[in-house]
Amino acid sequence: MTLLRKICLGYFVVLLIVAALNYIPGVRDSEGLTFGIFELDAFDDALHLASALWAGAAALVSHRASRFYLLTFGALYLADGALGLATGVGYLDFGIFFYGVQDYPLTFRILANLPHIGLGGVALLSGLFLARR
Repeated sequence: MTLLRKICLGYFVVLLIVAALNYIPGVRDSEGLTFGIFELDAFDDALHLASALWAGAAALVSHRASRFYLLTFGALYLADGALGLATGVGYLDFGIFFYGVQDYPLTFRILANLPHIGLGGVALLSGLFLARR
């Protein structure tokens, strides 16, 4: 199994955990915020689950499918995180279309978007620079 396929397996596990966060007692606060920072709804859960299944399938199929996943997923999630950092909301959950630009404090925007920036950035860099067999 190549390194990229192993990385996709890691994304499969991480994204499955993220999709399950709403269903783990104690992760959401009394206001329904995950870790007291952001709200994950059923649409977010479905998006994370679909991303996890895509990562798992790519890892099982081939090195080439894994690279495609990492490049595509990475670009999409990194761009979503960057947009969220700049505007307060991303596009993958259609937030920018439903709510427009939000005036959240910078600290909140960083904390809320760091997961997508981190996951997307690592995936994109992995697909670009670790593609050798």
